[in-house]
Amino acid sequence: MIRVLLADDQRLVRAGFRSILEDEDDIEVVGEAPDGQSAISACRELEPDVVLMDIRMPGMDGLEASRAIAGDERLASVKVVILTTFDLDDYVYGALRAGATGFLVKDTEPEELLQAVRVAARGDALISPSITRRLIAEFAGRVKSPEPDSRLGALTEREREVMRLVAAGLTNDEIAARLVLAPSTAKTHVSRIMSKLGARDRSQVVVLAYESGLVSPGWLAD
Repeated sequence: MIRVLLADDQRLVRAGFRSILEDEDDIEVVGEAPDGQSAISACRELEPDVVLMDIRMPGMDGLEASRAIAGDERLASVKVVILTTFDLDDYVYGALRAGATGFLVKDTEPEELLQAVRVAARGDALISPSITRRLIAEFAGRVKSPEPDSRLGALTEREREVMRLVAAGLTNDEIAARLVLAPSTAKTHVSRIMSKLGARDRSQVVVLAYESGLVSPGWLAD
């Protein structure tokens, strides 16, 4: 059973998401929060698998709350999915850096919402790759002066290759197809990369790839 916490200051939004999620046999909404501070407290009390986090809330916003959750060792297993639109500018890249697992557009279709929750709970892919790739391409360009990171020295050449593809927003299956690997092998590579880098999830791998200069926006399309 996937345990979900809804964090949004609009009661109707929370009610709409709850109605969709609770129709599923494998998903349970364990709580709601109207602001970031309440979301943090609820995470510590309820230990959800996934938090659907609005980025704009009164008091502590979703960005600050995501950063606090990502930095709390007691909440290491909690995945935060940011509810966003494309006009949030710095908030989106900031959310990646704060440790958000992925993004979901607020007016998404119910099927996409359910898929996002399940994917986030598995922790094996960024949410909505088409959305994530667009965001990465736009906001990774804000990294003006990449700085080498010594942690990358622990990676093998194959792991660096896989990391570049993760940074492009590819799923494990897509990575496997591109490199002619078994999906399980691609997943193992990604897990080892995260372990060696001390990354909480794939989003942190993406951020590190761009900030270290391992990849640049649009490289996969070249």
